[in-house]
Amino acid sequence: MTASLHLSSFLLQTLSLLLMLPSFSFGIYSSDPLLSLDYYKSTCPNVLEIVRKEVECAVLSDPRNAAFFVRLHFHDCFVQGCDASVLLEDTITLQGEKKSSNNINSLKGYRLVDRIKNKLESECPGIVSCADILTIAARDAIILVGGPYWDVPLGRKDSKTASYTQADTNLPTADEGLVGIIDKIYGDFESTSNKDPISESYLNKLKSVCPITGGDNNVTAMDYVTPNLFDNSFYTILLRGEGLLHSDQEMYSSLFAIVTKDLVKKYAADPIAFFEQFSESMVKLGNIMDPDNFATGEVRKNCGFINT
Repeated sequence: MTASLHLSSFLLQTLSLLLMLPSFSFGIYSSDPLLSLDYYKSTCPNVLEIVRKEVECAVLSDPRNAAFFVRLHFHDCFVQGCDASVLLEDTITLQGEKKSSNNINSLKGYRLVDRIKNKLESECPGIVSCADILTIAARDAIILVGGPYWDVPLGRKDSKTASYTQADTNLPTADEGLVGIIDKIYGDFESTSNKDPISESYLNKLKSVCPITGGDNNVTAMDYVTPNLFDNSFYTILLRGEGLLHSDQEMYSSLFAIVTKDLVKKYAADPIAFFEQFSESMVKLGNIMDPDNFATGEVRKNCGFINT
């Protein structure tokens, strides 16, 4: 099954942690002074407009593209910081991150990023980094599907390295978080939804779309209420016991969900609070970087390959 716009629980939980933690245990630090809101003011003044137009075209053609942009940015920043290492292809001298276990079946949208990069290279050759493109695109994608706005400091560099190992170890996986979290095809409907008619109807539909065997390429939404909008309905679904994934529903239903249960209630009742928290977390996420990679980085001409 494939999710629509809504990020899975482990990603949302990690963004919550980003808001609370002053630093990061894996040796990458938040570095606001290195970035600025007007970084491209003189060198590429139309950068934000160009990215916005391209993201808008992508999202209008398929709303799921919004989630692809956000997930690419997230997977990039948690490996060596926000340096576009996630976009690098395998070569004779470099092993990229695309084929790591956490990326190979979950990341899409590479061609969308390449399209934006090509537009910017025509307008401002050699100026705008792929890392900045990912960061801007993630913000614009969220806005286009009803989410909040946040300022995006710019000036990131593209790394000349990638880390297949870090992609396997630094990125959170669907079975992390609450004790005993594992993925299940149909969530915990039988035990958590009280078997009301709406839940039963939804469960039957899921079983037809996603059979026990086969149907691996079929698509369904994690949020059946507003699948094409970024909003707080994900949390209201958890309150009804209808979380599609077991790992999602555990945020509310688990005996160990002492903190997350209150967060689910808060964000279900107050969409503004959810938007504010999400925006702050995304700013903090975008500021993660490795100072060494920043110092030796470059602006790639092609996002998939280091410059020669």
